Amino acid sequence: MHAVPVAMSLVASFMSAITVLGTPAEIYIYGTMFCYFGLTYSIVMWFSAEFYMPIFYRLLITSAYEYLEIRFKSKVVRILGCITFIAQTTLYMGIAIYAPSLALNAVTGFTLWGSVLTCGLVCTFYTTIGGMKAVLWTDVFQLSIMVAGFLAVIIQGSINVGGWGRVMEICIEGERIEFDNFSFDPTIRHTFWTICVGGLFTWLAIYGINQSQVQRYLTCRTERDARIAIYLNIPGLLLILALAACSGLVMYATYYDCDPYDAGYVDATDQLMPYFVMDILSFLPGLPGLFVSCMFSGALSTVSSGLNSLAAVTGEDIIRQYWKNIPEARYTLITKCLALCYGLFCVFMAWISSMMGDVLQAALSIFGMVGGPLLGLFSLAMFFPWANAKGAIVGLLTGLAMSFWVGIGGFLYPPYVDKPPRVTTNCTIPSNSSTTVAYSIGTTTEAPLPQDSYPPIAEFYSISYLYYGAVAWLTVIFIGLIVSFITGPTKPEELDPRTICPVVNKCCCFLPSGLRKKGYCGVQYIEREEDEDEKKSPEKQYPDDVDMVTVEVQADMDKVDGIKNDLEMNGKANSVAVQHESGL
Repeated sequence: MHAVPVAMSLVASFMSAITVLGTPAEIYIYGTMFCYFGLTYSIVMWFSAEFYMPIFYRLLITSAYEYLEIRFKSKVVRILGCITFIAQTTLYMGIAIYAPSLALNAVTGFTLWGSVLTCGLVCTFYTTIGGMKAVLWTDVFQLSIMVAGFLAVIIQGSINVGGWGRVMEICIEGERIEFDNFSFDPTIRHTFWTICVGGLFTWLAIYGINQSQVQRYLTCRTERDARIAIYLNIPGLLLILALAACSGLVMYATYYDCDPYDAGYVDATDQLMPYFVMDILSFLPGLPGLFVSCMFSGALSTVSSGLNSLAAVTGEDIIRQYWKNIPEARYTLITKCLALCYGLFCVFMAWISSMMGDVLQAALSIFGMVGGPLLGLFSLAMFFPWANAKGAIVGLLTGLAMSFWVGIGGFLYPPYVDKPPRVTTNCTIPSNSSTTVAYSIGTTTEAPLPQDSYPPIAEFYSISYLYYGAVAWLTVIFIGLIVSFITGPTKPEELDPRTICPVVNKCCCFLPSGLRKKGYCGVQYIEREEDEDEKKSPEKQYPDDVDMVTVEVQADMDKVDGIKNDLEMNGKANSVAVQHESGL
C-alpha cells in the first residue's frame, strides 16, 4: 500500500465513535485544555516512527508479539503479550459499538440492538471477506465521512449562534477557553504536563506497539513509506482534534444558558452531541443522517481494525505455533474464520457492556491501563539489552497489577474534579415533549465529594487518569531490570542487533562513530546509513557477475507480491520469480 491511504487508516482506526461523541462533550463540560493533545500526538508519532516501527518492519513479522519471542527467546512472553492484547481489544470493540448505539437510541429512538447488530455484522462481513486492504480503504472512506459530519455541525451551529466570533465570545465568558494551566500537581485531571507527559504514554501504547497500528505499518511497500505514513498521521489527527474541539465550542455557545444535561433533556454527557445534531440539523433532510454516518464510521473503523488484528495475532501467535507447516490457503481460510468469530464475539461484548451501567467509563480507562504495561514490556525489550525473559514476565505482571490497583482505587474513591459552571436559567420544556422534565433553574457547579471518609491511600488514587500508563511503564521497566539482573542479565553481544533500537544513533547522530559505539552497550550493530537498504543500487548489493539471487522468506503473500513488484518496477531486477514451498 502507498503511504497516504495507510496514514488515513492510522487516523481513523482509533478516532472512533467515542472520539466523535466524547471529545465535543469534553470541551463542552471542561474546556479546551484537552487540545494540548495535539502536541502529544506529534511527539508520539516521532517516537513511533523513529524508535518502534523500524524494529517491527525490519524483522518482517506479522504479529507484534512475534517480536517478543525473537527478542527474549521465550514463547511464554509472546503468549502473555498476545492474551493481554486480545482481552483489551475485544472489550474495547464491544464498547466502541455499544456507545454510539446507546446515544443514537436515546436521542433518535433507533432500535438499540438493531444498531449494534447492524454495525457489528456489516463490519465483520467486509473485514472477513476483504482482509487488510478492505480495512484500509474503508477507513479512508469512513474518515472522509467523519470530517464531513463535523463540518456540517460546526458550520450550521456557528450560523445559528451568529458567527464564529460570537461563539468565541460566549465560550470566553463561560470559562471554556483555557490554555494556561501549567501546574505540576499530578492530581489535576488535565494540565499541560498531565496531557503532554501522561498522554505520551497513553497514546504511544496505541501508535507505537498496538497490533492494529503495527499491522498497518507493515502494509507499506518500504520502511521509508511506513515512516512517511506515520508522520502524515499528524495533520490527520490534528484535523480531527480541531474539528471535534470546535464542535464542542459551538455546542456550548448554543446551550450556554440552557444546559441539556442538567435540564434533563439527555441522560448522559455522551448524548450531548447527537442531541445537538438533531436540534440544529433536523430541518435539513439528510444532514442528521450524515452525522449518524460520521458516528458509525468511527465505530466501523475501530472494530474492523481490531478484528483484523485479532485474527492476525491469533493466527501467528497461537495457530502457527502448533501447526507449523499449515498450507497458506488453509491458513488464510482460518484467519478469515477467526475474524468472523471475533466479530460475533464483539457483538456479545456489546451486550455485556449494556449491563455495565456506569462502568462503561471504567472499561474505557481499563483499555488505557492495559496499554501502559504492554508499552513497558516492548520498551524493556527494545531499549534495555540486559533484560531477560524472567524480568519481562515479572515486570509485565507487576505493571498490570500496579495499573489496575491505581485505576480501580480511582474508581472506588473518585477525586473531585473542578468544572466550569453550567446554566439552566433559560430552559423550556419542548412543546412536543410527552414527559415531565424536572430540573433546578440557575447555575450548576460541581460540589466537592465527601472525601473526609476516604482512607489516606486515596491521595495516591487521585492522580490523573492519564498517568496510569506512565506509572505502569515505570513499574515494568524498574521491576523487569531488577529481576533480570538478579536472575542473570542477557549478554548484549549475544543478541540479534535487529531486536534492539540504536537510541544513540537517533539522539546523538552528531557524535563521532567511536563515541556512538560506546553507547551501544555491547550490542553488535552493523554500521549502516539510514534506510541504506532502500538507497543501495543493485550494483552495490551484488557483484557484477551474479545473474540470479535466491531469497527465502516467510511472509504473507501480499508482502511477497509487493516486494516482487517493487523490484521489477524500480529496475532492480529484470524479472522476479516466486516459488512457494511448504507455505513459505
